[in-house]
Amino acid sequence: MPNRLSLSRSVGWLVCLGLLATPAFAHKIEVAGDVAGTWHVEPNHNPKAGEPARVWVALTRQGGQILPLNQCDCKLAIYSEPHTEGSSPLLEPALKAISAEQYQGIPGAEVIFPKIGAYKLELSGTPVAGANFQPFKMNYTVTVATGPSATRESPQIKTNSDELPDNHRAEGVSQPVQVWGSLGVAGAIAFGGIMLIRRRFQK
Repeated sequence: MPNRLSLSRSVGWLVCLGLLATPAFAHKIEVAGDVAGTWHVEPNHNPKAGEPARVWVALTRQGGQILPLNQCDCKLAIYSEPHTEGSSPLLEPALKAISAEQYQGIPGAEVIFPKIGAYKLELSGTPVAGANFQPFKMNYTVTVATGPSATRESPQIKTNSDELPDNHRAEGVSQPVQVWGSLGVAGAIAFGGIMLIRRRFQK
């Protein structure tokens, strides 16, 4: 009897994971207790700093039944990696029921990651009145790429002229040209004088 129960559970989860993986084979699938979830971050699991991204998790019960947000008291917490256990999340975006791919009423949120780097997304959930599933917690790590509004500053090479007012910058830039021009004129005059002296001695 235990073997049959274990076998039926395994088959149930295989069916559930198969349903999740069919339309979203590149997504991360995680099982926590009797709930499975597939993570997705739009666009294409490659969010950019400073730009809106949509995070959603398709939750299913064993056997493939969708677990909608109205049956789950779900919370999404986002941490900047690395972070210490027990630290406060960087972001706690509000979840709302959305439709994505073939899923209806699943938890989703719009997120703006402030800067490039790695982030840990953690979804926790408990059943609301009338729902029957075990409390769960699942997580997903995403790497945020650079974007036009990224807060991480790019290294810049500063020269002395960068710290001067505009009127002094113009003078600072023109000074090397003036110096080399003066040297060129002096050199030309000296060379001409040498050539005249040589011609006189040759005569």
